[in-house]
Amino acid sequence: MEKALCFATIEHTAVQCNLCRHHCIIAEGGRGICRVRENRGGQLYSLVSGLLVAEHIDPIEKKPLFHVLPGSHSYSVASVGCNFRCLHCQNADIAQYHDQGTGRMPGHPIPSSELVHRAVAGGCRSIAYTYTEPTVWFEYALETARLAAEAGLYNIFVTNGYISTEALGMIAPVLHAANIDLKGFTNDFYRRVCGAQLSGVLDCIREYRKRGIWIEITTLVIPGENDDAEQLNGIARFIADELGPDTPWHVSRFFPCYQMLDHPPTPFSSLKRALEAGNRAGLQYIYEGNVAHGREQTVCPGCGSVVIGRSGYTVTRLNLKDGACGSCGKPIAGIWG
Repeated sequence: MEKALCFATIEHTAVQCNLCRHHCIIAEGGRGICRVRENRGGQLYSLVSGLLVAEHIDPIEKKPLFHVLPGSHSYSVASVGCNFRCLHCQNADIAQYHDQGTGRMPGHPIPSSELVHRAVAGGCRSIAYTYTEPTVWFEYALETARLAAEAGLYNIFVTNGYISTEALGMIAPVLHAANIDLKGFTNDFYRRVCGAQLSGVLDCIREYRKRGIWIEITTLVIPGENDDAEQLNGIARFIADELGPDTPWHVSRFFPCYQMLDHPPTPFSSLKRALEAGNRAGLQYIYEGNVAHGREQTVCPGCGSVVIGRSGYTVTRLNLKDGACGSCGKPIAGIWG
């Protein structure tokens, strides 16, 4: 247990957590929406800081990040917890973990210095804070990210985009890239399916961009929930207008899981509708996820040649020269190392 960052004591022994955009007000002995931050005597504590529940060496393309150090590996780590309640959560066993108030959290105590050592020893060029929501184990992620940056590693968040401006400002100097879920484009969708507010996600994404952190956006297209033209067009226009047309958009196919077992897999017509929305908005880099032989090549918007060829998570062609297309010299947005 570690004393938390980003909170304020308010009336009597209640506290307000300012780590994410829920800004939970937590009574003595209570916890926030994330279930892993607890008020003890008017002080907020993280119950999971330093507890590692998952670690893998992954291709960076699996995050997915297609415009960051292609072909490299990322040391991917997680503690338990999430500040969303997504009905389609793909890692519910650790993201939606509930200890029923016992205080017994899963995971092995591994210091941040050891994570950095393992990443370097594994030949990784980055550490990805992923699988669950890294915002809710912020203290662990922040300490690790600072040590990783000192060791010459890049730091990556795979996130739902709900971190507070205060917390993002603390980690931004050592956070290089993020894949952010933009899960839908109506308040109703976010409220029903995720337990959050669309406006908070959009404002958060704007903050990432303002601080110069490289962003790639992912949308899991769920039939009957967010695959209508209005939402897909809205997401595409937001990316183009506020982040820039060179921001990658990953459009992924949904398969039934967790509390959405009654929904069918995403029909290809819905993915096509998303691709068309992206093209209309002028997005230069649109990718398909969870699709065999889908749209996964990075094509130069200048000459149309393949700049980065992929087969699954494997890079098969790299036609980059100093961050530009090797054929025509047009700059390709990203972090190329």
